[in-house]
Amino acid sequence: MAVEQRTALLDKIAGIRGSTVFAFLTSVRPGVPAQISDDMVRVFFDYLLLLPSRPIEKLDIFLCSNGGSGTVPWRLVSLFREFAKSFCVLIPYRAYSAASLLALGADEIVMHPFAELGPIDPTVSNEFNPTGATGGRLGISVEDVTAYIHFVKTTVGIRHEDELIKAVEILAQKVHPLAIGNVERFLSQSRMVATKILRTHMTETEGHKMSEIVENLASKLYFHGHPINREEAKKDIGLKIKLDLQPELETAMWDLYRDYEAEFENLSVFNPAMDMAALQAAQPPPQAGQPTPELKKDYTILHAMIESARLSSKYTTTRRYTTLPMAVTPAPGQPMIREDILSQGWSHSQLPSPPPPPQPSKS
Repeated sequence: MAVEQRTALLDKIAGIRGSTVFAFLTSVRPGVPAQISDDMVRVFFDYLLLLPSRPIEKLDIFLCSNGGSGTVPWRLVSLFREFAKSFCVLIPYRAYSAASLLALGADEIVMHPFAELGPIDPTVSNEFNPTGATGGRLGISVEDVTAYIHFVKTTVGIRHEDELIKAVEILAQKVHPLAIGNVERFLSQSRMVATKILRTHMTETEGHKMSEIVENLASKLYFHGHPINREEAKKDIGLKIKLDLQPELETAMWDLYRDYEAEFENLSVFNPAMDMAALQAAQPPPQAGQPTPELKKDYTILHAMIESARLSSKYTTTRRYTTLPMAVTPAPGQPMIREDILSQGWSHSQLPSPPPPPQPSKS
């Protein structure tokens, strides 16, 4: 679908909703790293500055993301409240983790039948985290730590203080205490941010309800990857979910998401190693005693988009993957691949203004 047709869908949704619509998506393509990050706040500010007035009556954010920085939602919600009397979120598919935090700030959350929210318990990593098989730092969730203690006390049945201390000592031998403390700090921050965000549209008399929402999303779902459908979000979590979507809105939301899905290539796995192996297999075998040839392949990868009916912004990286020459005797092994980032950053495109509406003919 051409960008003009996509902006027409944004305009259609805006007409149905009586709002101004911004799309905000990060890649959910397997193999592509993409997160909500601080630089996106600055891009959004430029979009808000283009609004014809301040505050506008209603701002809708068409949202799809696996999450990211836990502080960005608070910054964005605060900014949206500066420029709009009402702020709502439209979710066609995924809004996990930090994206769920952002949705908490909405006066109304419009979820497509295929849409999912997620828990807000953080999985974080720092220099004290244990390393995995590939040498990278493993992420730790505080829920994993509390689940271990619950397993020891409840499932195993260990209750004696000395034995519990020994169980904690065993954990500390595997996971640095500062790593555990770091995760607890991030969980406390996530709860604090969620509460602040909810207070932007809930009153102090609803304090108990706010606490329940935060506790449900931060601790009571047990698994960070748990998908929360719209019925669960409304009835079990207590969020302001709109369920009765007009058929034309439901269709327009899904059509718009499918276009972004194609733009991000979300249905294909990004696997340059497999591509390079296929390239190498297609080469004629080298002569005896000669190494395999050096092969190169460039990719332009889309990580994030912010878009309105008048402006389009994309964060992309251009990467080059190169197979390093290797001997073929006694038998070729797995090729070593070097990755080089050739460029990265935001690009912005002004979209053409729609034609003016036809003027009534003079009699």
